Amino acid sequence: MVGNIDRNSETNVAKRKRWVVGLTGASGSIYGIRLIEQLLQQDYIVHLVVTEAGWRVLKEEMGWETVRRSSALEQRFGEYMTNGRLIFHPNGDIGASIASGSFRVEGMLIVPCSMGTLASIAHGSSNNLLTRAADVMLKEGRKLLLVPRETPLHAIHLENMLTLAKLGVRIVPAMPAFYYKPQTMDEMIDFMVGKVLDNIDIDHDLYRRWGDEQNGLQSPDHHR
Repeated sequence: MVGNIDRNSETNVAKRKRWVVGLTGASGSIYGIRLIEQLLQQDYIVHLVVTEAGWRVLKEEMGWETVRRSSALEQRFGEYMTNGRLIFHPNGDIGASIASGSFRVEGMLIVPCSMGTLASIAHGSSNNLLTRAADVMLKEGRKLLLVPRETPLHAIHLENMLTLAKLGVRIVPAMPAFYYKPQTMDEMIDFMVGKVLDNIDIDHDLYRRWGDEQNGLQSPDHHR
């Protein structure tokens, strides 16, 4: 009986949908961390890859101890790491599962996405696992969403974004809104994570939507 339960558990895990999440060296690593939490809470499997600059930002912005990287992830995500729901891939492991188009995933989310990573993806330069995984999404016709975080933007940045947008990549800049009157930093973070989830058709209740009268929002006519 115990063996049957174990096999059923393994089968259930295997049937869960998988997303690849990438974190790069742009500011805003909390967006990526909060997104991973949401995906895990909604029963998805997450394959995570972080660039060297991404680890630097996690240390600078969130105070993570990044020398022992797996330990840092276990401290934040706990049992999700030990039960196989969050799988961490070193960025130099170009032979990882997510580097192959035969490995089935729903898509990939790069949150936040640096301009360097965005440029590499736009020009097909797959010199590490993160950019290779993104290239796989493009060649396999799977969902690819980037959350760029840079300002101001020069012409090359904009041209690279346009190149990817023409290929069907979703570009969701880190631009918090204020119409719902956020009161805390967490609410502003949740808004951006919610916009990412909206763009990959995952339900959530992270922010109040415009026109949702039950949440006390007024119609656009009120402001005209």
